[in-house]
Amino acid sequence: MPAFRSGRAAMARGRRPARPTGDDREAAILATAEQLLGERSLTDISVDDLARGAGISRPTFYFYFRSRDAVLLTLLDRVVAEADAASAAAFAALSAHPPRDPRERWRAMIAAYHATFRRHRSVTLAAAALRFTNPEARDLWARVTADWVQAGTEAIEAERRRGTAPPGLPARDLSVALNALNERVLYGTLSGDGPSVAEDDVVDVLLDIWLSAIYHPPR
Repeated sequence: MPAFRSGRAAMARGRRPARPTGDDREAAILATAEQLLGERSLTDISVDDLARGAGISRPTFYFYFRSRDAVLLTLLDRVVAEADAASAAAFAALSAHPPRDPRERWRAMIAAYHATFRRHRSVTLAAAALRFTNPEARDLWARVTADWVQAGTEAIEAERRRGTAPPGLPARDLSVALNALNERVLYGTLSGDGPSVAEDDVVDVLLDIWLSAIYHPPR
């Protein structure tokens, strides 16, 4: 999940043209959805639940969103944007006073994503499950990961040009593998699904793997 992804406006998923930013009712629907996802699965949340929690009628809900899935996809857009912004801010702060050890830069990136997705754990896990049944969710995540892979590719290539990292596997292939690793390991940690790395250790574990893969001596 590298940083430096260009900002992407959240897409209006299954809803009418965007209302003014900060619309209270839309914000209430999204807040209600995230709260309820912390208590039960998306399939156990009804449109009536969302409307009631937001203090609006069912017809008013449909003015903003076409379905429960559309609400979750909008939440995911926002979580991804928040994670990207946090990672970019961390890198910008380090760029102002560049550290000698690249470990600090890469750790800032991984830690920013881990902190954001952990903070929105219920949205992250619900969106991961939705990919199996919703083509739009699969397409959204494919675009997000493609952006992360591209950013990782560019960062690895930049390190090689500077002579900080040695030549090795094609940068894009390496970025694909490392981003897939982040996705699976962080999912396991957040969900507890199968063997997983402890919350307190996961950033350092991923960091060591990234550093070994990018900076290892050529064979």
